[in-house]
Amino acid sequence: MADKNARNGAPVKLYRHPISGHCHRVEMMLSMLEIPYEKIDLDLQSGAHKAPDYLRISPLGQVPAIEDNGVTLSDSNAILTYLVERYGDAAAWRGADPLEKGQVQRWLSIAAGEIKSGPAAARSVKLFGAKLDYEAAKANAHALFAVMEAHLADHEWLALARPTLADIAAYSYTALAPEGGISLSPYPAIRAWLSRVEALPGFVGVTRTPAPA
Repeated sequence: MADKNARNGAPVKLYRHPISGHCHRVEMMLSMLEIPYEKIDLDLQSGAHKAPDYLRISPLGQVPAIEDNGVTLSDSNAILTYLVERYGDAAAWRGADPLEKGQVQRWLSIAAGEIKSGPAAARSVKLFGAKLDYEAAKANAHALFAVMEAHLADHEWLALARPTLADIAAYSYTALAPEGGISLSPYPAIRAWLSRVEALPGFVGVTRTPAPA
């Protein structure tokens, strides 16, 4: 839970696209830390993320990005780290010692690597027609999910014995995998983990689109 006395001023501005899993993980963290925030949806098709004003906030033209009382930051995992360090219990969410921190960071790297190149990439192909290798993305997703399934068969959470940034960063695109044509039916432990994340206080549901036939 956030220290409500730690921040003053206007709500955090969250620049996002409504169906982006990267944006969703930041929205979940803002909600779980009880940080007031304002959603600002960008029309990516019209190039709003490449407008000069936005590039001053997010130099690579990516979503999500935040403005927090003069602070600007982009990259979803960087924003998660900032939020828990600034407003939350950083030791609980990021790890209390070097080993715990390393275990959490490993999953943040997986979120930026294998999850992005697996379920997130497959979804981008199916929903947005991204020019990516769909079969490779699908294979990457199943390879990752096999590892996650084995781990979650006897662990409640990904990194530690409690929910951490690892679970927040990994949740969105795992939950959205069916939108990329990747069924979660073969992965009961992953589905049970998704339910545990969804039961956390402050959880925000992800915007879903119809799964491909």
